[in-house]
Amino acid sequence: MQEQHMIELAPGLRIPAIGLGTWPLTGEEAADAVARALGNGYRHVDTAANYGNEQAVGAGIARAGVQRDQLWVTSKFNKEDHSRDGVAIAYERALELMGLDYLDLYLVHWPNPDQGTFVEACQGLEDLVQAGKLRSWGVSNFKPAHLQAVFDAGLRPVLNQVQVDPEHLQREQLEFHAQHRLATVAYSPLGRAGDFLSHPAITAAAEQYGKTPAQIVLRWHLDSGRIAVPKSASDVRQRENLDVFDFALTGQQLAAIDALDTGAGPRLDADSFGH
Repeated sequence: MQEQHMIELAPGLRIPAIGLGTWPLTGEEAADAVARALGNGYRHVDTAANYGNEQAVGAGIARAGVQRDQLWVTSKFNKEDHSRDGVAIAYERALELMGLDYLDLYLVHWPNPDQGTFVEACQGLEDLVQAGKLRSWGVSNFKPAHLQAVFDAGLRPVLNQVQVDPEHLQREQLEFHAQHRLATVAYSPLGRAGDFLSHPAITAAAEQYGKTPAQIVLRWHLDSGRIAVPKSASDVRQRENLDVFDFALTGQQLAAIDALDTGAGPRLDADSFGH
């Protein structure tokens, strides 16, 4: 892997800046997409228990034949496992399904604050890291208040995976991450409908650099210091998503894309939604 493809989360812990999102792929479609992505140069794969595809993702990894120490594999667990013992059980279940000996990153998928056990879940993750079974742990969809509760317990996730795209910039969320030196992984980094891909702030840059609008948005994430995990089962798009390391956007171009932010929050509210 080239140096510019990596972001350092902690000493000795470097994550590929572009990963393969796998939701909502399942079964053979998921296995095939993962195997082809690894063949196309990806070294970072993102899955979750709730996606129902951990076994298929593991099959795709095995099919690709890439050395395990050259891969970064992330998964996530659900609210029924939000206890110190529950996390350990969920982790072993994930490893068995995926046919792996360890994960590089394991995340609390949603905080589920009404349940009140997400801090305990984070402690269970820290237990796994301290035991040498897991390389690192983090959270997903945690708002600043949820993160603060984790920090107050003396626990430090390496990152928070949240929805970020040009129209959903979540400025306060990202500012909180920056203040606490917490890395951000953007899921749905290209949006859902992707209407903003036709905006001049993006198309003008695409024309200037000879890139697609989607490549410009991925570069915007990278130049803003974020990791991105776009989903694609297409060979062409998979290769395009990795072909974003030979240029950089100017400060003016980044600001123009930032200005597309509508101020809308994420599609799902972590105080009321979770699994």
